[in-house]
Amino acid sequence: MKNAISAATVLGLAGALASALVGCSARDGDAAQASGSANNAREAVMTVTATPLARVELTRTISMNGSVFAWQDVIIAPEVGGYRVAEVFVDVGDHVKRGQQLVALSRALLEAEVATKQAILNQRQAELVNAKAALQRGQSLEAMNVLSAADLDRLTADELASRSGVESARADLDTSQLRLKFTSVTAPDDGIITSRTVTVGQIAQAGNEMLRLLRNGRIEWRGEVPETRLVELSPGQPVTVTTADGTKFSGTIRVVSPTIASGNRTGLVYVDLPSDERLRPGMFARGEIEIGHGPGYTVPLESVVSTDGYSYVFVVRADNTVARQRIETGAVYVGAIEVMSGIEGDELIVNKGAGFLKDGDLVSVGTESGS
Repeated sequence: MKNAISAATVLGLAGALASALVGCSARDGDAAQASGSANNAREAVMTVTATPLARVELTRTISMNGSVFAWQDVIIAPEVGGYRVAEVFVDVGDHVKRGQQLVALSRALLEAEVATKQAILNQRQAELVNAKAALQRGQSLEAMNVLSAADLDRLTADELASRSGVESARADLDTSQLRLKFTSVTAPDDGIITSRTVTVGQIAQAGNEMLRLLRNGRIEWRGEVPETRLVELSPGQPVTVTTADGTKFSGTIRVVSPTIASGNRTGLVYVDLPSDERLRPGMFARGEIEIGHGPGYTVPLESVVSTDGYSYVFVVRADNTVARQRIETGAVYVGAIEVMSGIEGDELIVNKGAGFLKDGDLVSVGTESGS
């Protein structure tokens, strides 16, 4: 009996041990399967699209901001003061010609002054005639030893004084006539009136602005260029100027500034623009100056990630992991940006999804929808 119980007990313990072993194996398998699934989930970071780095022919340009200016903004002011403005013949926007009368000042006082100076000149001329006649008589008497040398000297001095009096009176008359002429304020050159501050009835003051003239209707664009790029520019280069509304104009560099602004380390470039009513001084505009052609590399703008002031792209390795690569960027084109350094060759560059990656991530490279 004892032997039978012992055998049953042994068999029961063996069965329980086998069941425990089977249960452990099942649990270990489930754990391994769960662990594998977790690893697969961790490795599958995201699906991205990628673009091969390709060498293309580029047109290199320098882009800069600037404004439209008048080529010469002429201030028109009277040359005589203290006289009433009698008439203003122009207004803002008028096209004028050289010598055209713009403003008329009252002439009455100056006309009276001219008449007075003319009368004084006539009087001095009469005195000169008498002095000349007296000198001639004195010379005749001196030849007959009737007139002393001292009296002859006095007559000579009187004639010289009368002659000087005539010249002084004529100069005064010329001055008054010139002042009278200045009551007519005329255009110094062809152009467009851009400002008017004069009104009829005011008392004009010499040198005070009355009008402004856009000389010859000529305008220019002035752009700020970094000092490191100024050496690439020279007079005669073509420039494309784009206004805020997207309108493009073609211009030509006239002058490259010989100085640098110490505040922002830039120099000015002066670009002649065509006469066009759509271009007005004071307008903001952006300029692009073509400086050459040549091969280079570009990547889509969305491929570039900026961090800590530097630009990076993610390169897809053969094992589908990505490597973050620092690059130096250049000119921006439509949807792309030039890569100056950092990558070169046949690298596969992450396109969409680059902003969500970190160095070493494993990715699945897909294709864009519709491609």
